[in-house]
Amino acid sequence: MMDNSSWMTMYPEIVLLVMACVVTLADLFVKSPQRTGTYVLTLASLAGVALLHAFYADAGQTLYGFGRMVVSDPMGHWLKCFATIAVMVTLVYSRPYAADRDMLRGGEIFSLSLFALLGMSMMISGQNFIVIYLGLELLTLSSYALVALRRDHTQATEAAMKYFVLGAMASGFLLYGMSMMYGATGSLELSAVLKAIASGQVNHQVLVFGLVFIVAGLAFKIGAVPFHMWIPDVYQGAPTAATLMIGGAPKLAAFAILVRLLVEGMLPLAFDWQQMLALLAIASLLIGNLAAIAQTNLKRMLAYSTISQMGFVLLGFVAGVINGETTLAANAYSSAMFYMVSYVLTTLAAFGIIMLLARQGFESEEITDLAGLNQRSPLYAGVMAICLFSMAGIPPMVGFYAKLSVLQSLVASGQAFYMGLAIFAVILSLIGAFYYLRVVKVMYFDEPVTATTVSASLDVRLVLSTNGLLVLVLGIFPGALMALCADSIVRMLAV
Repeated sequence: MMDNSSWMTMYPEIVLLVMACVVTLADLFVKSPQRTGTYVLTLASLAGVALLHAFYADAGQTLYGFGRMVVSDPMGHWLKCFATIAVMVTLVYSRPYAADRDMLRGGEIFSLSLFALLGMSMMISGQNFIVIYLGLELLTLSSYALVALRRDHTQATEAAMKYFVLGAMASGFLLYGMSMMYGATGSLELSAVLKAIASGQVNHQVLVFGLVFIVAGLAFKIGAVPFHMWIPDVYQGAPTAATLMIGGAPKLAAFAILVRLLVEGMLPLAFDWQQMLALLAIASLLIGNLAAIAQTNLKRMLAYSTISQMGFVLLGFVAGVINGETTLAANAYSSAMFYMVSYVLTTLAAFGIIMLLARQGFESEEITDLAGLNQRSPLYAGVMAICLFSMAGIPPMVGFYAKLSVLQSLVASGQAFYMGLAIFAVILSLIGAFYYLRVVKVMYFDEPVTATTVSASLDVRLVLSTNGLLVLVLGIFPGALMALCADSIVRMLAV
């Protein structure tokens, strides 16, 4: 029998699981083709879960439960809070789009989104290889179904198949690496793995062999080069609602398992995994930015943009440990966390605009489809421009400060190699700015290809406007969010 502290660590997840089941059952009795009842119940459930996570995070406690298989700490709760809000925003943007494409026929989009969020929460809370893997599989299985939800669409079905095959291979890599670590250290619990590695009594070659597979599996999940091949095809082929569902909130969970596995579980091996992440970051920045220039499809361009953005996140992990010293760890990892949160916020608004411009029988996916958007709707053109400027790292958007904080963590190391990485990242960011500014040019200076007015429901307009405003405001006043990330990482490292 578990004590109360065990259940306290998982109260928000228990509420989420119960509400996911309630939403699934309640949807059977909803007759509206718009699924209004299911939609409202889902958003209300997510709002409650987000408040619970915020309350737990603000308490600042670190609790372990279920035999140290899960952890409740400020970093985890803030990431889960942000992920829950991201799923809420995704559903608000997605509902009109999904209704026009007959994706609300059975209401699965709502229940699958809740189960995907539950998987993310398990990944973020996991202190045990099995819990992390189970959370990852719950997320990926829900994501496969979301991508294939548009049953009569050939491209979506093809994207789901590619995602399934490559996702299964990535899961195999990760599972094999975890099994190697278990064989070498004799434990599935991250703190015990950390102690075993730190003792120096485990064969280093076996540890590195397992580490290679774990890093490869993680690289697949975040889409780092050379494990990026699924991202462009899935982003383009999936319904845009599903693209945002797999390209938004799950990135926060991916950041969490990078921290849990590599920092909390394998910090003594930092010299080895930092070299691997540095190579992945260099390749991701190079391939992501150069390949994006050649794209004419906006979703595919944003897919390659995601690859380059993940390269920046990995740079934040590279400079955490210098010559065995962890004095820069909090600064480096908090900058990576800030970058990931700001990236997800920007991605939500960008794909929200793409879904808003789409209409029944027409997907607004080509860059040319945004021609003259400023003449059709200055508000939505402005929101999209803010997002593109942020991704390019142009001040005063939040993306600029995110890039600056990562570069600052590299420069603070004082090492020539890290200084070189920072310079390389700046050069590639300048190259990458071209394809973002190209879209802005199309929106503001090209003639509209259609005179169709852009209309949206009140909830979509309010959320999209707030989303775009936050990208700007958090860039001008980044201190509060940066302090939150820094405090969360410091508390995590102090345990």
